[in-house]
Amino acid sequence: MFSQDKPLKGAAVVVTASLLAGCGSLVGEGENDDVIVVGTASTPSVLDPAGAWDGSWELFRNVYQTLVHFPNSSGNPEPDAAQRCSFTDTVSSVYRCVLKKDLTFSNGNPLDADAVKYSFERTLAIKADTGPAQLLQSIDRIETSGERTVIFHLKRPDATFPLVLATPAASLVDPAVYPADRLLTSKEISGSGPYRIKEYKDGEKVDLIRNEKYNGAADVKNDAVTVRYFGDSEKMADAFKDGDLDLTYRGLTPEQITDFDKNRTDYPGVKLNEVYGTEIRYLVFNPEHEEVADPAIRRAVAQIIDRKALVRNVYQRTAAPLYSMVPGGITGHVSAFYEEYGDPDVKKAKATLAEAGITDKVRLTLWYTTDRYGTTTAEEFAEIKRQLEASGLFEVTLEGREWREFQKGIASGKYPVFGRGWFPDFPDADNYISPFVGKENALGAPYEDSALTGTLLPRSRKESDRGAAGETFAKAQEILAEDARLLPLWQGKLYIAAHDDIAGVEWCIDSSTIMRLWELSRKESW
Repeated sequence: MFSQDKPLKGAAVVVTASLLAGCGSLVGEGENDDVIVVGTASTPSVLDPAGAWDGSWELFRNVYQTLVHFPNSSGNPEPDAAQRCSFTDTVSSVYRCVLKKDLTFSNGNPLDADAVKYSFERTLAIKADTGPAQLLQSIDRIETSGERTVIFHLKRPDATFPLVLATPAASLVDPAVYPADRLLTSKEISGSGPYRIKEYKDGEKVDLIRNEKYNGAADVKNDAVTVRYFGDSEKMADAFKDGDLDLTYRGLTPEQITDFDKNRTDYPGVKLNEVYGTEIRYLVFNPEHEEVADPAIRRAVAQIIDRKALVRNVYQRTAAPLYSMVPGGITGHVSAFYEEYGDPDVKKAKATLAEAGITDKVRLTLWYTTDRYGTTTAEEFAEIKRQLEASGLFEVTLEGREWREFQKGIASGKYPVFGRGWFPDFPDADNYISPFVGKENALGAPYEDSALTGTLLPRSRKESDRGAAGETFAKAQEILAEDARLLPLWQGKLYIAAHDDIAGVEWCIDSSTIMRLWELSRKESW
């Protein structure tokens, strides 16, 4: 950890293993002017970092800069736009960064301490429904000293703050381009990251070219990347097989992954890489809706859901059953839901409902997004419906919506039960709990619990040694399991399929499982 009294320990490390080798020649890596074409299902919702807390971060990471970043295979932040950063007190409540000299945005405007201050205060002031302002809520005030020094005064001790600064929520923007009180509507963005946008077609593609004014930690290994966005997994896989894509990630179905893995001879020159990531999927119950206000209903669902069958039947074991909101591989993980409910048991679920005076079938409507996480999501919810209705205790209706409409429904509190996926902002147990609790959270479903928000989470944030916070997080997970407003389903793995002339795949995913396009290059031939 850089310039800090105590290092942050216990962060998850992303490990990439090559599963399927093609038959191409491997020589040294080389840089050339060829455009690398990438396919993904992570379509940006907006281009302004103040307005998105979703898969848009995949693009933001590559065109915007942050004060610190996650280096290769590490969850400990190191300087990026900053020359150095550290807490200046012993209780992790005052954080100071000194910028590198002569930083500019891609349009040539200066990136100084005032621009940094503006970027954070702007996100907090706009407080977009779909934006990341909540991640920055620990900031009390920001002051500057000269042109290069920024000092963050926090409302309370928060050892996770450096981790937050490494996320795209802390993206730096040009005050001359980005309005102080509203989101940018133009596609003419100005960042200071490794790339600048040459052309952007909403929902279709973005053409990126190297930002020659970039001054940061990334070693950019290519001159241009085109990212194509797909709402249909089959179309993306076909484009990859046809050679229209050099690499594809996020959105491959289990069937496609299994096909690549088992039928190796059918795909010469292709490598399938498995990233042991920390993505999770879960159900959210909004108790403000009468339909799920009774804890007995939520607990009965938790008692019935068979995660092993879900992973086997739908995901063909390309995911793992998850029994906590904090996934395995993250320090502090405990299988709280298994400890609370054990194996699926319809009799126990029926008894739980009966004790609450519920004897008729419970009608539930489950909402999900049709185009955000790949086409397998519909199959996942069909399996959940099958399991619940097979118990004889529930009658389930399924409703699917496209992502942007789905987001609006979540923000307005429209859905009583809905499915969400979570890709970590940073690799720490706090990031799998705190975004979902409190009066205002990322789910549009208030979750007020004095033990969680008043005691446990504040206590954990005082620990700069993140491993020492494990006991506190274990108690928090027990509370989540007992209440069952959030129901974890599975922990995923990220698969990247790449043609074997593409180098850098093993380094292109950071510890928060976000793609770093600058690591990709073409291998030279003999």
